[in-house]
Amino acid sequence: MPFPGGLWWLLCCRQGFTLLRRDYGEADREADGEAEEEEASFELRAQGDQGSLEVSLSQPTRSSSGSERSLLVAEEMRSLIVEKGPELVEDDSDALVKGWLQREVRSGVKAPWIRPRRYWFVLTPDSLDYYSSNEKGARRLGSLVLTSLCAVLWPDKQTYKDTGYWSVTVFGRKHCYRLYSEQLSEAVRWVCAVQKVIDSKAPVQTPTQLLMRDIEEHCSSPEVLEQIYRCNPILRYTSSPLYAPLLPFPYGSLNQSAPGPCSYTTLRDEAVKLFNSLQQLESERDPVPLMQGVLQTCLDLPPLVDEIYCQLVKQTTEPPAPGGQGNLHYWQLLTCMSCTFLPSPPVLRFLRFHLDRTESQFPTSEMAKYASFIREALGKTKGRQCVPSLEEILVLMRRQEMICTVHCPGAASCSVAISSHTTAEEVAQELVSRLGLSQSPNLFALYEQSRRHEQPVGNTTLLADVLTRFENLAGEQREQDPPCRLCFKHYGFLDTDNVPQDSLEFALLFEQAHEMVLRGYVPTSEETLQTLAALRLQSLNSDFSTHAPCPRLEELFPPRALHARLPRPRPRTAKCHGARLRAGLLAGGLWGQALAKQRAERDQRLRGRLREEGASTVAAIVEKWKLLQGMGRPEAMAAYVALVREWPGFGSTLFDVYLRVSPLEARPQRLWLGIGAKAVSLYKPGELEPLDSFNYGRISSFGASDSSTFRLSVEDRDLLFETSQVDEIAQLLNTYLTSTGTWQPPQPQEPATSSPASAPAMLPQGLCPTAGPWLHPPPVGSFPR
Repeated sequence: MPFPGGLWWLLCCRQGFTLLRRDYGEADREADGEAEEEEASFELRAQGDQGSLEVSLSQPTRSSSGSERSLLVAEEMRSLIVEKGPELVEDDSDALVKGWLQREVRSGVKAPWIRPRRYWFVLTPDSLDYYSSNEKGARRLGSLVLTSLCAVLWPDKQTYKDTGYWSVTVFGRKHCYRLYSEQLSEAVRWVCAVQKVIDSKAPVQTPTQLLMRDIEEHCSSPEVLEQIYRCNPILRYTSSPLYAPLLPFPYGSLNQSAPGPCSYTTLRDEAVKLFNSLQQLESERDPVPLMQGVLQTCLDLPPLVDEIYCQLVKQTTEPPAPGGQGNLHYWQLLTCMSCTFLPSPPVLRFLRFHLDRTESQFPTSEMAKYASFIREALGKTKGRQCVPSLEEILVLMRRQEMICTVHCPGAASCSVAISSHTTAEEVAQELVSRLGLSQSPNLFALYEQSRRHEQPVGNTTLLADVLTRFENLAGEQREQDPPCRLCFKHYGFLDTDNVPQDSLEFALLFEQAHEMVLRGYVPTSEETLQTLAALRLQSLNSDFSTHAPCPRLEELFPPRALHARLPRPRPRTAKCHGARLRAGLLAGGLWGQALAKQRAERDQRLRGRLREEGASTVAAIVEKWKLLQGMGRPEAMAAYVALVREWPGFGSTLFDVYLRVSPLEARPQRLWLGIGAKAVSLYKPGELEPLDSFNYGRISSFGASDSSTFRLSVEDRDLLFETSQVDEIAQLLNTYLTSTGTWQPPQPQEPATSSPASAPAMLPQGLCPTAGPWLHPPPVGSFPR
């Protein structure tokens, strides 16, 4: 039955009033909510009692020492709040900026029946207010009090693309005004004005900060200090939750740039969440994962470091059960914090006072032992790149040192005791002394080794950070992959001819020569490679025996040489568009299954051919091994090194690079860049003689053009190499120049003459003024005699 005309008219009117109420009625509700909102202070509130503060306002009177006495806590907090109710628009002489702006444009959709909500905004030295209109007598709908903790965001292009408006976002304690303007100049004018008001405000200080200042001023008066702690519960342990941070944080400070997969909210919310995590420590049987999570949050959000220190000091001050399990968990986390992060100077002074106070109150307790350990750690901590590993946290909870295992090629591993502050340079120096390498002219280093990657450890790198990276990588690797490890080996060869054959250094030299052979970095004939493999077997097992253990072929013979015997696949010919389309259509049907079967059969034939070639190679190696009957291990090692030394590039560190002759070149040439003690050479892979060689006197500068391009300036030409090891190449070059005395650092008043005028004065002569890790001290173990 059709509806009568009057009923249709009634339904349309009802829908229209619903839209009007949705768009214009919400403004009244927002105004009422903002008028009733109370600006909360930074005090610690009692649970269930939102009207009274737990913090006592009766503080001891302190004398003014040349500076004005600060306001009392309550007066200072009330001074931030401007009491404004729904008033009428008057001629305000304090107004800084006035104008029409739109607030909260919905989804950027301009429907013809919905007008954008425009309000009259007035910026004063204390607040940002908005009214229903600019007429005299218009009602004030809301007000945002501006303090030094407020923040304003600049307009962004993405919002303009989505909505057609330029946005201005102002963050207050509880409210966030998102304002919109059609003109960019108008939006920029409001942002600059609001930011100027925020910058003019005095820094807000929380009660905790004021009390920290009181404690520092009265640290020599025990009676006054006891009164401060007794009258201010915010300084003492609490089992209640924290409703606001102990330190001030900017409102609406989003942490979208924080690294890692974790998504964080505002700093204020994260500070409150962390306090809840701290309280969970008291009842945790295994607190280590929770401790590591707190440390990771502090690493991702550095502004929270001081806050966590203050929270831990609070929870370890006058606890209900001193020395209990829950109390010791707080002290253990404080120990891990002191070995990872260094607080700001005010918080550091407050922390040291807390440690002294604890030691004086409980001189023989576990808490005093932790306090002493923390004080010593604070004097060594300079910042970490990674949070402590699970093993390190367990060691720190017992106030002990870690045992680090360092592997040496051809020798047993060495165990070194390290702390959270031990650098790679210190470990390298200890190993050089322990292994009797102090008189060697060559350079040594610690390396991070994994299945597919190897790189030297930086001179000032903390080994605790390296072990944490190993722990993180262990969770991502497959079970069959060998674990990452630290290795001590040669970093640079200054003299390989005068190394005694009966020394440990010669054993290291032999192992690194064998490593170069396996990686295919020693171009020689297959006959010589088989002889080298036989000498390797003789050095490992002595004379041939059917019962002697035989390593795998890939540990004796370079795999690239075996794969080079296999027939190369035919290059694919270019197909026209129609041929590619027909191949794509046929690949999904029976033809696709046939092609997959053909590829599987081809791969099986290649694997069978590879097994056959491997078996014949093993037989040839064994025959050569039998000819070495009676040769001792030192003689076999010396013969091996002598064969490898015949290649001119022996003693150089090789890097895989791609030489780009011109920026327009489509396919750069693959080369080996060999860095030696006297020159830099370029080799074509597999060839014996270098394509070109440059002694260091011909090199005018070098450095990184970008993250994947290394630039080498030789006399009047620049060579550009594409590589993923830019930093390693520059570090090694810098180390050779330093060790051989090719350059001397100039005085600050003597700028480098061969570099552009913008080069820093402290750079060595002839070095490219490019910022990078290689400008720091060379990697560990650079100990020239």
